[in-house]
Amino acid sequence: MTKYVVSGYIGFDNFGDELIAKILVQKLKSLKAEKITLISSKPEVTKKLYDVESCSMFGFLKSLVETDILISGGGSLLQDATSLKSLIYYLGVIFCALIFRKKVIIFAQGIGPINSKIGRFLTKIILKKANEITVRDVKSKELLESWEIESKVVKDPVFELELKPKNVKNIVGIQLRDCKQIQENPIFLKNLAQQIAEKFKTQEIHIISLHDSYDKDICHQFALYLKESGIQKVKIFENLSLDSAINCLSELEYLVAMRFHANVIGIKSKVKVAAINYDPKVEKLSKEYGIPLIEIESDNLGEMFEKLLNS
Repeated sequence: MTKYVVSGYIGFDNFGDELIAKILVQKLKSLKAEKITLISSKPEVTKKLYDVESCSMFGFLKSLVETDILISGGGSLLQDATSLKSLIYYLGVIFCALIFRKKVIIFAQGIGPINSKIGRFLTKIILKKANEITVRDVKSKELLESWEIESKVVKDPVFELELKPKNVKNIVGIQLRDCKQIQENPIFLKNLAQQIAEKFKTQEIHIISLHDSYDKDICHQFALYLKESGIQKVKIFENLSLDSAINCLSELEYLVAMRFHANVIGIKSKVKVAAINYDPKVEKLSKEYGIPLIEIESDNLGEMFEKLLNS
């Protein structure tokens, strides 16, 4: 029997990363793992939520010493667009596992963007020592190939999620998060609300917050814009459990979403989806699955909504 430690963006109430953690735990339990330990910012919450062991983000050394395998991922851990500190932290966990001579698996990650020279240097050196690397998109594989590192492209783990039979409702879902691009282009939200009002004037609109610390305020702001545009049937969904969030996303007729995993759930559920491009991983997903891609900085809303309606 094998002991595993999982390193990821766990314990921050982020929908996609918690969903990946759930799927990973289910997979490892099905393999009869002797022990599963998740590195988390909220170890006690994580332990209770997934029924596994958990340690703090800076108290993982003992767990690594006692484990057989470190799994790093999935998601977008190895990038410095969020911060260089974040990249160095996740590389540091991998480095410690290598020092302790543990097997290292990089699991279904999106690699990059890595803009700093030191970030690229460290990532290249450390990943060369990993035992197995899987990535979730071709661009990540191409980046690693340019560093002479072998990897295999796999679907994002959320595509493996088993969903309950759909109960499709005549509802349009809007999933938003705050980001730099929207802050710099505040008119975008008003234009988006106007498009929704024009195209879906008789339908109920559900605005979905998946990570309340980033999403909730902008969702409430958007609800006001919708009402100003003449839409009255608006509901905001926040403080959602994983299962509740999945149900909200999977039972829609249409979904306009920013977050990568909101789009994945929509695609998997055969909802008619349009993605809002705030991050390269969303653009990659749009191209791979042929869904309309709404640009925040340019006015292509009308064109993309026509594609959505005809999808």
